[in-house]
Amino acid sequence: MFAALLAGASNVAAAAAAYSLADDAKAFGARPNVRSVAISPSGTKLLFIDAVSGRSSVLQVLDIATKTNKIVARSAGNPDSLYWCEFGSDTQLVCKFGGETKIDRVIAGFSRIVAVPLDGSKFTELGQPTNYYKPVGRQFDGEILDWLPETPGSVLMERTYIGENVRPGSHIADSREGLGVDRIDLTTLKASQIEQPRRDAGDYLTDGRGHVRIMSTVETEGEEEMLTGLIEYKFRRANSSAWEPFTQYDERTRIGSTPIAVEGQTDSALVLRKLNGRDALYRIKLDGSGASTLVASNPLVDIDGVVRIGRGQRIIGYTDVADRREVTYFDPEFSQLHAALGAALPGHPQITFEGASSDGSKIIVLATSDVNPGTFYLFDRTSKHLDEIAPVRPELEGRTLAQVQSVRVPAADGTEIPAYLTLPPGSGGKNLPAVVLPHGGPSARDEWGFDWLAQFLAARGYAVIQPNYRGSAGYGDQWEGANGFRDWPKAMGDIAASARYLANQGIADPNRLAIVGWSYGGYAALQSAVMYPDLYRAVVAIAPVTDLSLLKTQATDFTNGDLVARQVGSGPNIDAGSPALRAAEIKAPVLLVHGDLDINVDISHSERMLAALQGQGKKAELLSFKGLNHQLDDSDARTQMLTRIGEFLDTAIGH
Repeated sequence: MFAALLAGASNVAAAAAAYSLADDAKAFGARPNVRSVAISPSGTKLLFIDAVSGRSSVLQVLDIATKTNKIVARSAGNPDSLYWCEFGSDTQLVCKFGGETKIDRVIAGFSRIVAVPLDGSKFTELGQPTNYYKPVGRQFDGEILDWLPETPGSVLMERTYIGENVRPGSHIADSREGLGVDRIDLTTLKASQIEQPRRDAGDYLTDGRGHVRIMSTVETEGEEEMLTGLIEYKFRRANSSAWEPFTQYDERTRIGSTPIAVEGQTDSALVLRKLNGRDALYRIKLDGSGASTLVASNPLVDIDGVVRIGRGQRIIGYTDVADRREVTYFDPEFSQLHAALGAALPGHPQITFEGASSDGSKIIVLATSDVNPGTFYLFDRTSKHLDEIAPVRPELEGRTLAQVQSVRVPAADGTEIPAYLTLPPGSGGKNLPAVVLPHGGPSARDEWGFDWLAQFLAARGYAVIQPNYRGSAGYGDQWEGANGFRDWPKAMGDIAASARYLANQGIADPNRLAIVGWSYGGYAALQSAVMYPDLYRAVVAIAPVTDLSLLKTQATDFTNGDLVARQVGSGPNIDAGSPALRAAEIKAPVLLVHGDLDINVDISHSERMLAALQGQGKKAELLSFKGLNHQLDDSDARTQMLTRIGEFLDTAIGH
């Protein structure tokens, strides 16, 4: 039943029971080996992006019958990387690549959608054709909206249009600007316009059958067209070309409704809107009646999305995360299949359906758990045969990974903070060196499952706790509150409570506590060391925000600058909440890590923090990576980072 399709994918020998720091850093630092797995409409071929050395990747196509694979494309990742690929037809692929580049002092992201024949002989951009007369270049050329299953080889693409100057000796100019929708033949590249470009358009939704049914428009103000945060949604009735008002959502107040999908079979939109302070899922008719039906709600957490399957992106369920991510299926057959596959596979992992052939007879399945980084399978619904395609992280095969358990941490005011605890494999779970690992965001959350950074720390002998502190998303408006920047004292207090919980439970030696974080988590690590200087013996901050005023100032170069300013806030809270301005209060040694092409948090934050710490005579260092962004998506860089983190923590708190 479990034959391997991809030759060599599982041939990783189990290593010795004990691993060196170099072994651990290399194994956990390796990027996911296989991603973006897709199946052709006929179900005869697979494609996947395979990570190779450093930040480079290759795109491969596998013939299922012969089990032979061919490299179609390569990406050096410097600066452009392959984001994803999909079958446009049995003979045409569609891929998205992009990256970051520095223009003067500003880091700008870019991306392109391209068509690629199966033999990889030619790459053709699917965005608006460029020429000499266009005054500026495009950062992003658009997204695929609809794979048009009834007409293989064509796609609907929302395209970004930039106006064209009048050509010399001619009155011809292309004045189209904004976001529109075109139907593109992937073989001839002929495009026909479906929606005229609009400067205020933010996004479109289709019904999966080639019909654009919902459009969002974004409100801006001033000559620089700064986003206000108000989003208006319009809908179109079946067989109509007129746009009508539908819903709106205000990002500033988190009030309103957000359409997330169109359900063609019921002529409805699936919409998220608040019910008792948490996102619930509603079905609203697109016939002009506005008839609304509650589909799902959870009194503890937000409903956070829908699940789709197949080239028509049929909606088959919805998701939420209380303790573990759960999928509730509308379709009884998929519900039964989900349960059966989870029970049949080793360790009863969580199952997700990643794609399907046009007739639905063959399905790509991904199985994951806390101790399983993921394995892709191909399931034949006719023969009931399950073939392994490849593990996501073959470097970790043969290792005993750490189990993750849910715990509740009492905060100072008595509130229970949900958190995840990971103990080193084989440990007694008592008197251990420990690491508090707050998540980024702050409007994000951790959830149960495999986490490569937490697993690396556990493999090195540390107890690891990941609190979903107040300010985290997913638990409703009251829990998210003003957010982790405007109300950083409460977030830091919850994070400190998780450290004390470890000590009070006897899990951690209170004299051997460290804090490690990435992005907002890095900010939290530094600000926690300011507020609780005697609690932590070491601080690791990866791509951290360190100065809230600087964060606001740097955002003024972008159209979301006003939104960032509102998110961060103003007043004395800004200086008090900036660890770079309070370096004198930090006692623990600090390790900073940052990429110099980080568009999310500029490396100047870490540079400023380093200078402030060293200016106060503190022990601090900065590990920087040239040409890497916020994710540090490079196996060599991650290995180097984990090696230094391991050395740093070993010196500070042992292992």
